[in-house]
Amino acid sequence: MTVYPDPAAKEAAMSSGPAPHTTSSASGGAAGCRLLLVRHAKAVPKEDPAQDVDRPLSERGRTDAPRAGRWLAESGFTPGLALCSPARRTRQTWQMLAPALAEPPSAVYDERLYGAAPNALVTVLAERAAGLGCVALVGHNPGIHDLAASLCGSGPPELLEELRAGLRTSGVAVIDLPGGWEALTPGAGRLIALWSPGR
Repeated sequence: MTVYPDPAAKEAAMSSGPAPHTTSSASGGAAGCRLLLVRHAKAVPKEDPAQDVDRPLSERGRTDAPRAGRWLAESGFTPGLALCSPARRTRQTWQMLAPALAEPPSAVYDERLYGAAPNALVTVLAERAAGLGCVALVGHNPGIHDLAASLCGSGPPELLEELRAGLRTSGVAVIDLPGGWEALTPGAGRLIALWSPGR
């Protein structure tokens, strides 16, 4: 399931030994940052739009979220902070994903991330990620996918093509930002890995 078309990306991710992780001291790229964009796991169907924020994960979602966590851990992608939408399905996704990480970070539940457009996601990242080398953002489509597609100006062509096609529930896009959090602009990132339960 793990695809590393870029050998340098794999080497950087796995460089810290058998239980690797990426923190503020081991960020993506020499002087940049690494962003883990996570779409929440599969939720139960929407029955009442007014209750959307309270939708829990479905049985499939409760299976897939821990798998995403295991993939992150095995790949060496451990964030120093998790930014998460306060919706029930995003909170559950993070709470089921995090235990797989060797050093689960603190989570911040920010109301601005619920159903947010890319510009709102960027605003929260710029405010809260300063000084950190790797941050996870757990949110919703279409904002999460749109942000990933917009940021990724480079990367292995097959991964870029797959990302353009969409980001499935529980999907994770790993993006290196050589210019740091101040450079959260279209095309500034490099897609280095992409995972979803169906890969």
